[in-house]
Amino acid sequence: MPVRTTTAAAVAALLAAAALGLAPHQAQAASAAAPAPTAAAQPELRFHDIPGSGGITLKGNVFTPAGATPGRTYPLIVLPTSWGMPQIEYIAQARKLADSGYVVVGYTSRGFWLSGGEIETAGPADVADVSAVIDWALATTPADPARIGLGGVSYGAGISLLASAHDPRIKAVVALSGWADLIESIYSGRTQHLQAAGLLGAAGAITGRPGPELRQILGDFLGSKLDKEQAMIDWGRKRSPAEKIDRINANGAAIMLGNAWGDTIFPPNQYAAFYEKLTGPKRLEFRPGDHATAEATGLLGLPNDTWTNAHRWFDRYLKGERNGVDTEAPVQIKSRSTGGYEGYADWKSVGSGGTERIALSDSEHLFANVDSGANGGIVLLSNLLDQFLKTPPVASIPLLPRSFAAVWQSGRYDEERRIRGTVKLHTTVTPTKGDGTFVAYLYDVGPLGLGKLVSNAPYTFHGKTPGQAFGVDLELFSTAYDVPEGHRLALVVDTVDPLYIEHNPTGAQLTFSSPRTDPSWVSVPLREQ
Repeated sequence: MPVRTTTAAAVAALLAAAALGLAPHQAQAASAAAPAPTAAAQPELRFHDIPGSGGITLKGNVFTPAGATPGRTYPLIVLPTSWGMPQIEYIAQARKLADSGYVVVGYTSRGFWLSGGEIETAGPADVADVSAVIDWALATTPADPARIGLGGVSYGAGISLLASAHDPRIKAVVALSGWADLIESIYSGRTQHLQAAGLLGAAGAITGRPGPELRQILGDFLGSKLDKEQAMIDWGRKRSPAEKIDRINANGAAIMLGNAWGDTIFPPNQYAAFYEKLTGPKRLEFRPGDHATAEATGLLGLPNDTWTNAHRWFDRYLKGERNGVDTEAPVQIKSRSTGGYEGYADWKSVGSGGTERIALSDSEHLFANVDSGANGGIVLLSNLLDQFLKTPPVASIPLLPRSFAAVWQSGRYDEERRIRGTVKLHTTVTPTKGDGTFVAYLYDVGPLGLGKLVSNAPYTFHGKTPGQAFGVDLELFSTAYDVPEGHRLALVVDTVDPLYIEHNPTGAQLTFSSPRTDPSWVSVPLREQ
């Protein structure tokens, strides 16, 4: 506890300094030298012990608008923290919101840092905490019970969506880099996302107190205990907002979702599917980057499109301002290649320019257990580089060893191809073992054969009959990427990727074929030219 207390203080000082626009070494001197601001000059910040559900204490902070007058109420925004983050995570954005007339309560989610309890991974206790914080805010701050919003990044986003299914007082939600389907996030294609789960587990152990249920689930998950698979799936479904879509729609909160194309913890497909099922006011935004990187600069108080739109969303649905956010195209995406924004009426319209189907006519035979050199990169890092430098993971397609990588290529394009949406693979697989894993990659290949990763996705099977073919339909992670004129697309399949746990027994082999009665293909959605 002393280590966590000291670390929490250090993190608080750095983030608070960033929020005020100070270098870390300036923060202490500035606080000592500057005169105390008047109540009318800036919002008031206070730190509180907030009673959570089940009798625990949550560490929190409250911003109230500058010059708040007795008897007047203000819209309330509650911000649960991300996984492993302390209560001052949102201090820069909370101050800006308070500047525009909100009461803002941020708190450290249970089980982390100095908040009480154990990590429940967005379980019922976490959802109950949100309602308890709202109750406390209504009793102790000038918050308006008819105008309540929730927001958060990552873990805070997931908790906010779940709470909107349980507490009808919530009128608006901003969920950034979160999940709607926990299973499709870290177990898509029936494959454990190793680096994502490992990162979450390590961060939880360092910054919090994982409960016995989380420790058991994480151990079974990373240990590939197939006999516990259904229990793990059931656990994940209870924590998935997509499973509570009817209650969310019935409560009618206005929901804004934001995510990054390359999110290696909560990939975009599951958010898009959830968005399509929402019936109330809604907005979906996708940008380049990895987990929480699209909104990260805003947490430091820097200009940030994601947070700008989040403020507009709250202003529209908690204040009633006619700022146009509800009349814009509700699906807003930013291309990884150009950085320009595109608006669509719904998610289905993103790839409205039709699809290009590339035939996978040649049979390919692979030896498993060896990394061919094609892979999805490193969690958080690779897609962060793509976001800022437009340098996704690369592979030399001609040099990939064909014993361990299957490769199919299109012809060279005589005009640009603007990929938008979800690439789909259909193929036939014949294994030599009953269990196995493969990973499909789509590359943009230049004239020299260097391939830039467009998308990828894993696929795992269990209990198949060796030597017997079976069909596979696999959706790659959604994206927005422009293939230049003169380039071609390549589909690469191999069996090992550091991002995922593979289930290929020693000596396993896979054959990919294209039967005449059921040909194999990859379907690429395109934007209208």
